[in-house]
Amino acid sequence: MIHQRVPAMQTIEYKTFNSVPHARFSILIPTWNNLKYLQYCLRSIEKNSRFPHQVILHVNEGADGTRDWVEREQMDFSWSKENVGICFAMNAAASLARTEYLVYINDDMYVGPDWDRYLWDEIERLDHIYFLLGSALIEPRGGTNPNVTVCADFGDSPDSFQESEFLERSPQLLSRPDWNGAGGAGVLVHKKIWDLVGGYSVEFTPGLYSDPDFSMKLWQAGVRYFKGIAQSRIFHFQAKSTGRIVKSNDGRKQFARKWKVPSSRFVRDYLRLTTPFEGPLKEPEETLDLKFARWRSRWL
Repeated sequence: MIHQRVPAMQTIEYKTFNSVPHARFSILIPTWNNLKYLQYCLRSIEKNSRFPHQVILHVNEGADGTRDWVEREQMDFSWSKENVGICFAMNAAASLARTEYLVYINDDMYVGPDWDRYLWDEIERLDHIYFLLGSALIEPRGGTNPNVTVCADFGDSPDSFQESEFLERSPQLLSRPDWNGAGGAGVLVHKKIWDLVGGYSVEFTPGLYSDPDFSMKLWQAGVRYFKGIAQSRIFHFQAKSTGRIVKSNDGRKQFARKWKVPSSRFVRDYLRLTTPFEGPLKEPEETLDLKFARWRSRWL
């Protein structure tokens, strides 16, 4: 008899509990054996949110006791025996959403005071749902993440985190205006738009470059309102999960082959990331340089 192994993504389990009254957002948090950071993240959401929210976790493995703890706390969650990566995790968690708005937060983040109110204020100013909003990300070290707004070392773990200093200094660090091109973690999208583009693309599993791919799918669906909200602040302890991935996908090549443009040019020429926000984005200028970059991407 031949025993065929069932892929991990086919064995995802789901569990929900009582709904949160008057919840504004459904906060999606993928987690992978990172219980201490996850608990600190959830504490910050409880402490610093202006509104009640539905929190939905996807527990990858949970070998450190995460699944048992989450179940005792009666939090909505999906669970996979193995680490299925960000894309499957996000899609599984999103399927349990009970609100109109989805927020993606990493398990190694700390949300600042009223982070949600500033996002909600922006939603109420709009008369449509074709948008992607993002919080300002603060990280302790410089890196390659183009979505990081500022680097400031308030610690790299819950044990070393200088919470009071962060709360005091972060407004001064982020005195800049709102900007173009929200993306990565700490972003908010309407569930109808999420469903329209099919969530995260699982071909990018375990997940590198799935963020710009999601933004490009939004662009293809007609979204032009990509806005970073400076007053909504999140501290990121930085790569506490992705740094443990042994075998990853070559997302840079995948993106270029799929969309026929390098991700770096999409971020720069389409999203105009980090430039001051002046309204909905326009089509990129068709320069010779951009045309050549598109041509080169066909041969990666």
